[in-house]
Amino acid sequence: MTKKNLHTFHIPVMGLAYTIDSPIRVAQYGISSVVALADDDLIEKMRNFYSTKFNIPYEEITQKFHDYRAVRITSYLNLVDKIVKDKFENFKTELAESKTALDNFMSMLPNTSDIKKGFQNLLDDGITFKENIQNYIETHLFPGEIDVNIMTKLDKDNFVKNKQLPIEFNDAHAALRGFANSNLESSVVLSAGMNPRLFGYFENFKDFFPNENNELKKKIILKVSDFRSAMIQGNFLAKKGLWVSEYRIESGLNCGGHAFATDGLLLGTILEEFKQKKEQLVQSAHDLIIKALQLKNQHFPENPLELKITVQGGVGTSDEHNFLLDEYKVDSVGWGSPFLLVPEATSVDQETRNLLMNAKEDDFYLSNISPLGVPFNTLKGTTNEFLKQKRIHENKAGSSCPKKFLALSKEYDPHGICTASKKYQDIKLEELESKKDILSAEEFEKSKIKITEKSCLCVGLANASYLENDIKVKGQAQGVVICPGPNLAYFDQEVSLKEMVHHIYYGKSIIRTNDRPNLFIKELKMYVAYFRNEIQSISGEYTTAQLKKWNTFKSNLLDGIEYYKNLFESTIVFEGDLDQLDSCKSELVDIKIPVSELV
Repeated sequence: MTKKNLHTFHIPVMGLAYTIDSPIRVAQYGISSVVALADDDLIEKMRNFYSTKFNIPYEEITQKFHDYRAVRITSYLNLVDKIVKDKFENFKTELAESKTALDNFMSMLPNTSDIKKGFQNLLDDGITFKENIQNYIETHLFPGEIDVNIMTKLDKDNFVKNKQLPIEFNDAHAALRGFANSNLESSVVLSAGMNPRLFGYFENFKDFFPNENNELKKKIILKVSDFRSAMIQGNFLAKKGLWVSEYRIESGLNCGGHAFATDGLLLGTILEEFKQKKEQLVQSAHDLIIKALQLKNQHFPENPLELKITVQGGVGTSDEHNFLLDEYKVDSVGWGSPFLLVPEATSVDQETRNLLMNAKEDDFYLSNISPLGVPFNTLKGTTNEFLKQKRIHENKAGSSCPKKFLALSKEYDPHGICTASKKYQDIKLEELESKKDILSAEEFEKSKIKITEKSCLCVGLANASYLENDIKVKGQAQGVVICPGPNLAYFDQEVSLKEMVHHIYYGKSIIRTNDRPNLFIKELKMYVAYFRNEIQSISGEYTTAQLKKWNTFKSNLLDGIEYYKNLFESTIVFEGDLDQLDSCKSELVDIKIPVSELV
């Protein structure tokens, strides 16, 4: 029986903790979500928590275990799989026995759903209710996917007593092994770009290759921000006999967490390119995968395997949701940040949830707090920010760095140090102090902020789950880091899962403000602001390459505005937004790129 997706939305990965147990919360309703695999310490604590909650025997996997990171991940994913299957069985029984439960469930499915129509037909027929419903449930309902996320760049080398372990014990490699060895039949979402060594490591696990029935037990999803990178990464994997089952397009800036800006390519133009060239993407990978699998003497599919295109980043209304499905023929739309206000779906402590509810547009900002050196969407007023500033004020800047997942800088230590750590910041501040006499007061202060603004994301992005579930946190207090997309500014109340789903599907809006720009305009405004900031923040001389990059960036934005003008004129959904497009264009034109002196 081929699985049919019940829903046209999914919940993407959020932080380390926010979706760590989302499948346990929502998968029985057919809703797919993504678990982050970066923090095996959090994963082990959550395994303990849920084993206790569901009376399942638990034995701690300590760091003394061989390959403890992979083993912890496998054990947790197997536990989540078991709990989800048990909850799903109970839910099916409830649906078969209670018309109220069935009505409630049907109200959470989109009107376009064939399964919803099938249920309705059975109810209309009114024949022996329970037996027919039971048969229909058994053949048509499936739990949502328990997908996992690996940030490809978080692939730290690991050591035992100063001796470097083999590459397969690197963080991302071990996380992949943890997923590959689990019972799950789902997907790994790879984000943050290409890691050739990690991509090559997939070849060690047969579940990623098609079986005799052309089925993939485990699938690969690539999170991408443009068509070119999708084609490059997809073909790289296809040459190894690995099929990408989904390209998850994410807005470069209008998203939560790390923001990987494009070269001024806007979401609408990117989606248009995927729509026009999807066949090219499929055929190119299919031709390569056949050759690769033949060379490996493995079974190969005669016809291309299924390839989905999905999109996420800043979607906020049912009109936008339906527009993306209809206009760009995407298979699913990711709804992330708004689900932070749904206690049934995500793991967030109450203090942080209150902060999110009360936050206004100006409270959301693109920060430099990530030790990865990549812009990071976050929020003013977090407990992490308060504690970090307190330490800076007391001349104790930096984190104790207990987890070291982001200890990637080899500048002062071959083992790697995190730029948010006290160890790293002490060295940098000492170096800065030695230059105090040759720097202006303003330059000195700017340099100091640049060093100390980094936050301990490893602890900060995990703490919400500990606080929500009353799990003790040892060590230095780091508070909570939250990384919502700026779209959350327009959502200001805690809602039930049912209310959120009705908001997505039926336009029963939970947004209580009228000044929310549509997702395309919001992203465009962010790109214009980002572009202005790029040019204003340049100090010293600029290179020919920088000038070329800026000109391409501006040109792409102007092309995107032209594309949106035609799109908005031809659709009712955005027809009132043409004025905002014009004002964005005027603002962009006014930003002057420096002229090279060589010209």
